[in-house]
Amino acid sequence: MLDPAQLLSGYARGVFPMAESADDDRLYWFDPPFRGVLPVGGVHASRSLRRSLRRGGWSAHLDCDFAAIVAACAARETTWINAPLAHLYQRLHAMGHAHAIEIRHDGRFAGGIFGVTLGGAFFGESMMSAQKDGSKMALIFTSALLRDRGFRLFDTQFLTPHLARMGGIEITRATYRQQLARALRVQADLRAGPMPTADQVLAAP
Repeated sequence: MLDPAQLLSGYARGVFPMAESADDDRLYWFDPPFRGVLPVGGVHASRSLRRSLRRGGWSAHLDCDFAAIVAACAARETTWINAPLAHLYQRLHAMGHAHAIEIRHDGRFAGGIFGVTLGGAFFGESMMSAQKDGSKMALIFTSALLRDRGFRLFDTQFLTPHLARMGGIEITRATYRQQLARALRVQADLRAGPMPTADQVLAAP
């Protein structure tokens, strides 16, 4: 069984754990030859998403209920988040190394994302939607938050078509490790100030 120190050491080396399924208690390290990353502060918001932001009602909240976001991300037909991994994330959260960004629309839960932080790197683990565009808004607000806090790397592990439409790209393992090494030399903290507002997200280039 992994402990939090071993988990953080793995992230620092460029590998990450996953389970085969929620019913399998075993964890496996992954080190894919290509890695998905999103631009810090540069996640693409389509015209329809920007119109929705302008109409108002969207807000982002940090660590309101970390365990609930992890559980919501795992509540799907197939998931790589098993009980031991969820427990490890909770321990990292207690240590200040795992965080959840919750998105609300008109006060109602709309979606969220959670990930692990180490230095200036944010390792995005999973995201979900409870309302239309909830996960997209989670990416947009998280990208702005990482920019504001001085983060250098927004790791998505794998590149999906959804992430590619939001500005994600795929880089080689060697390039990823170079970017990771630079990010780990940075001291950054998601909790260092208020969350960005929709107006601030819209004002970003």
